[in-house]
Amino acid sequence: MGQELEVVQALVCVDGRVQGVYYRASAQARAQALGLRGWVRNLPDGRVELRAQGTRARVEALVEWCRKGPPSARVTAVDVDWEPVDPEMPLSFLVLR
Repeated sequence: MGQELEVVQALVCVDGRVQGVYYRASAQARAQALGLRGWVRNLPDGRVELRAQGTRARVEALVEWCRKGPPSARVTAVDVDWEPVDPEMPLSFLVLR
């Protein structure tokens, strides 16, 4: 299988002004447009965390989007950890509450 079709999974933590600015809904819309599986949620410390699964190119495209986010967001840092693929990942991309 070519690298462009390799399925990968990333855990992404986004820091900055990312809560209360539609970051989760915007991330969900972007991930769905890319055909990714996973979820996004707010963390108690003010960061947003998301876990995405799909082809490497599409997950990397979402990570790039996370570096800017929606217009009202002010991203100061993005940490990405590549993880083993979880077969129990949701079939769509969810906003967790």
